[in-house]
Amino acid sequence: MSDLDRLWAGWRAGYVASVSGEGTGGDAFSSPFEEIGRGDRPDSETYVVWRGEQTYAVLNAYPYTTGHLLVVPYEESAAPDDLDDATWAELWDTVRHAVAAIQEAYHPDGVNVGFNLGRAAGAGVPGHLHVHCLPRWVGDTNFMTTVGGARVLPETLEDTWRKLRAAWPDLSG
Repeated sequence: MSDLDRLWAGWRAGYVASVSGEGTGGDAFSSPFEEIGRGDRPDSETYVVWRGEQTYAVLNAYPYTTGHLLVVPYEESAAPDDLDDATWAELWDTVRHAVAAIQEAYHPDGVNVGFNLGRAAGAGVPGHLHVHCLPRWVGDTNFMTTVGGARVLPETLEDTWRKLRAAWPDLSG
């Protein structure tokens, strides 16, 4: 037997299942990103920070750190090669704005930016790619995460949403 512990994140499956199925308009959708992208609910409820023509930026409902944003194309795509040139260009422009907003709002020591493509890479919604943008601080992994199995976030998603909207380059200028 191995000394390796396995930590299960069953809450993620519950979240995905809770927003999958039938949208409010009766049309089926396959991921929470499609429902959020539709804009049927106010951005303040779904924590959408910014909307463009091809993409949007939304808070991660289960953030690794405060300020954890996702940049998501409206169109469901599993791989970068599935995106057309206009969507790809707006996606990376939005990532640039997301990083600027994170830096303005939180002054982190660093920022992680990346994809989790496919279930084996950690994608919770493998059929709909998205870019993670999250602030990092020296020592931000503490005993609560490593020993207690919990994350301590210093502010609510509502407060994070307000801070990042205020810092978003297209909205603050």
